[in-house]
Amino acid sequence: MIYPDFEFEKALAARGFLRIAGVDEVGRGPLAGPVVAAAVVLNAEAIPEGLNDSKKLTGKRRGLLSDLLRQAAEVAVGQASVDEIEQYNILRASHMAMRRAVEALDPPPDFLLIDGNMIPQGIDIPAQPVVKGDTRSVSIAAASIVAKTWRDRVMVDLAQQHPGYGWERNAGYPTPEHRAALQHLGPTPHHRRSFKPVHKILYQE
Repeated sequence: MIYPDFEFEKALAARGFLRIAGVDEVGRGPLAGPVVAAAVVLNAEAIPEGLNDSKKLTGKRRGLLSDLLRQAAEVAVGQASVDEIEQYNILRASHMAMRRAVEALDPPPDFLLIDGNMIPQGIDIPAQPVVKGDTRSVSIAAASIVAKTWRDRVMVDLAQQHPGYGWERNAGYPTPEHRAALQHLGPTPHHRRSFKPVHKILYQE
């Protein structure tokens, strides 16, 4: 397996940037729940082994690495609610979550490595977008792990309030189980009503 490395961070450190945060979000694709972002400033002397794109790790491994990161790095999380996703659209909401995660770091970072091809509006810290960043930069990979672990735990909590949709297993993604439950049980307040499968059920298209 090819793992992300520390080369982006080394190059930025050589230019004088000392507090470099990796930023990533999870939860654009689900039919329910918030979108969550994390910002992580790694300690170059204490980087947990095995950091990688969160999608390439088991839930157990993500949880372990997330706990290690909270001990060894500076970590902040931000999220945007279902209401905000509906009001602003999923892209803008995911950028809001990223911005909130960055703003929650104290002291603030002096440079951001952001997964994707855009720098969110409202971020006034020097930043570089990195396409497929969670497979290329350990800082972004760390952020993806923290954000995924956080969001999965949110969805487990919501699953206890709204049983039957399988959110503890599918995290709100449109699995056959989730789609069938939507048809049978209808949407909850945590469903994204503008998303096509939910919209179809609501309006019986």
